[in-house]
Amino acid sequence: MPPIWLPSPDPGTRVCLGFDGSENNDWTVIRAETLDGQQFTPRYGPDRRPTIWNPAEWGGQIPRGEVDAAVDELFSTFAVARMYCDPQDWYSEIGDWSLRHGDEHVLEWPTNRIGSMYDAIRRFEMDLATGRISQDGCPLTATAMANCRKVAKPGQKYILGKPADHQKIDPAMASILAHEAAADARESGWIEDSDTRMFCF
Repeated sequence: MPPIWLPSPDPGTRVCLGFDGSENNDWTVIRAETLDGQQFTPRYGPDRRPTIWNPAEWGGQIPRGEVDAAVDELFSTFAVARMYCDPQDWYSEIGDWSLRHGDEHVLEWPTNRIGSMYDAIRRFEMDLATGRISQDGCPLTATAMANCRKVAKPGQKYILGKPADHQKIDPAMASILAHEAAADARESGWIEDSDTRMFCF
């Protein structure tokens, strides 16, 4: 029996986001984590699509307008504390999101920094193993997690790679970014934050 893909949390839920972008080969993904460690793939738009874009399904290019609309919807639906974004190929859009939603909420987080990425992976692995993180059952993310391979780097560190070009890991990378954002937010007092925004539906 396949695992159940849980619905997204209620509007107004406090979350952090992780964004891993691409242009025309890898996928572009937004993943989220709640204050209590529930990770999920948000849905957006009239068709409630998951925030995972495979360029093969969009004429060979990531639909940047769809991604932009999804980001705006997530910020209007949830109380977003932080969004960590891998900026490769998406500098302009991330700059726009920062202007619209606040540079204290939208931050660049390059995944090509080996030391920082290794530490983020290790924290994610440990918190997943000890039950600090739970998953929503997103099948695309589960497949990406299974695809991940550890790639050795100097200093007895490692990063994550894909075993073959068609075996994507982008949802896993976005999950790590979301968890890093959530962990940093908690360390900065996220638990005590009180969000005063009004959400209208």
